[in-house]
Amino acid sequence: MTDSKAGADKALALTIVSGATMLALMIFTVPLTTLTPTAQALAAGPSAQAWMLSGMPLGAAAGLLGAGALGDNHGRRRVFLWGLAVMFAASLAGALAPGGITLILARVIQGLGSAAVLACGLGLLGQAFVEAHERIRATAIWAAGLGAGVASGPIFASALTMVGGWRAAYLGTGLLAAALLALGRHRLPDTEASHGGRVDWLGSLLLVGGLACLMSALTELRIGWARPVPMLLALAGAGLLAGFVVVERRHANPILDLSLFRRADFVGATVAAFASGAGILALMTLVPTLLQRFLDTGALAAAFVLLGWSLTSVVTALSARWLPSGLSPRALMIGGLVACAVAQLMLFGPEPDSSALRFLPGLLLAGAANGILNAALGRQAVASVPARRTAMGSGANNTARYLGSAIGITLGAVLIAHGEAVNGMAGLVTGWDQAVVLSAGFSLLGALVVAMARD
Repeated sequence: MTDSKAGADKALALTIVSGATMLALMIFTVPLTTLTPTAQALAAGPSAQAWMLSGMPLGAAAGLLGAGALGDNHGRRRVFLWGLAVMFAASLAGALAPGGITLILARVIQGLGSAAVLACGLGLLGQAFVEAHERIRATAIWAAGLGAGVASGPIFASALTMVGGWRAAYLGTGLLAAALLALGRHRLPDTEASHGGRVDWLGSLLLVGGLACLMSALTELRIGWARPVPMLLALAGAGLLAGFVVVERRHANPILDLSLFRRADFVGATVAAFASGAGILALMTLVPTLLQRFLDTGALAAAFVLLGWSLTSVVTALSARWLPSGLSPRALMIGGLVACAVAQLMLFGPEPDSSALRFLPGLLLAGAANGILNAALGRQAVASVPARRTAMGSGANNTARYLGSAIGITLGAVLIAHGEAVNGMAGLVTGWDQAVVLSAGFSLLGALVVAMARD
């Protein structure tokens, strides 16, 4: 194979993987601007609405490690393409959903498909781009896909909803998944032969069940504090996850090699991903809620304001490869998390007469810091594991991110809802300020742990 042909194949693989990553984050954001018309059309109450928001991250977090293990052992290209096929089918099911339960199930399955794309996509890049300078560039573009998905998703969904109703948003994501699937099947280069190891089905089921119970408990917590259901779900999740640890310690081919936690670089990358989800990603997800409910900003206008964060993160992720080579991923993760915390605190204390532009400086700083953080996480997720386990490294990193975002969004939403219930709009702002401090605390704690995790 000539150098030009190899280069073209790498560029095409990078385009497909980054596009699919962008689509996964677009799917994640669809309910942010379509929830109200969806709930009205399907007569969905507060419980169903909470599940519509949480269904996709639940499926993604539950499926990421299993998808990574399948990719490492049976071919990352194959599992990646199956993920796109599942995303297409689930999006179509969401567009045709006759009721809230069907849509919630479709959202969970969208998450499972996204898990395969996220875990195996980054693994494919780690395999295709071996040279350090090539990998830095590739992971920067992959990280830009994350920001681009968050930036374009709310606007894409809002625009399609205005034209064809909320179902059009789900149909649109389905068509994009179908296009990427067709392109990937014909043009995505083959990976090396699969290892064909025995699949850890028991561990996969225990992990899926444990994370599903844990995230279900968090979702139910958003509906009310003083109920037995969240506690029972949390206990069941803890029991299943304890069983998962026991199985993984004994299995010859685990979906998560627990010995990786002896590596400081792996621990640092995993904690940083969790802090990123529970910190900046969670708070940014709540920004449209504050703008719409407190400042009476329209859904589409709120999506454009959020571009101050998401679009900036795309630019900085792409620019991260030009940072001084002496800056290690660990230093970039620490700096990114600290800068995110500063940006989060800049969003503290909105006033009733505040303009939406009042949030712009904090959003711009948050985007700059988050772009660098995402690029560093993308590099470290594959660099902190053996070459044959790159999909596992990516799966673990994204699982931590989704778990963090689920926890951060839930706690923030509960604080905001509780404040509003107690003291109206003034209470809503109090809850928002508490959410700001809490999310900034997650970012700073993550930076501290990464600083301490050194060989």
